[in-house]
Amino acid sequence: MEDLLKELVYCPKCGSKHFNKIELRAKKCDDCGFIYYKNAAAAVAAFCINDKGELLMTRRAFNPSKGMLDLPGGFVDFEETAEEALAREIREELGVDIISCKYLFSFPNKYSFSEMTVCTLDLFFLVNLDSFNFSPGDDVCDALFVDVNTLSIDAIGLDSIKKAVSRFKNIFIETGL
Repeated sequence: MEDLLKELVYCPKCGSKHFNKIELRAKKCDDCGFIYYKNAAAAVAAFCINDKGELLMTRRAFNPSKGMLDLPGGFVDFEETAEEALAREIREELGVDIISCKYLFSFPNKYSFSEMTVCTLDLFFLVNLDSFNFSPGDDVCDALFVDVNTLSIDAIGLDSIKKAVSRFKNIFIETGL
């Protein structure tokens, strides 16, 4: 298993280099006693279907996976609900608002950023938007609708998004969302 704590060398509380791994996801400072647990960060993503039954995808403007397809969404900020984060991210990335959203499922993910591995728990929602007149912004360079039945999973950049779209395709086919 990957050492997810390797990038954390010094104690974040006192700066000591005597910061040692005590279990899979925890380190303890021998000098001040501080214990750090690496937990998953929450992230959200939206499934949106238009009147033709096509799935809204975005194209990533930056790494990781620059130029690859993604779902609109992002990280949940402190003191923010998942639904609030989803609404904020949709507004930032697409310039539109959410009318409604319904939780579907979640997947764990490892997101590489600034030479660190961020463990996330990605929460996926089915959303209705107030408009399909998008103004891509933030970390999105394009927004497009694709046929969910012919969408190539290999065109998607992030592992949890690939898994989620595969699962959503099965739900879409079974229920005819």
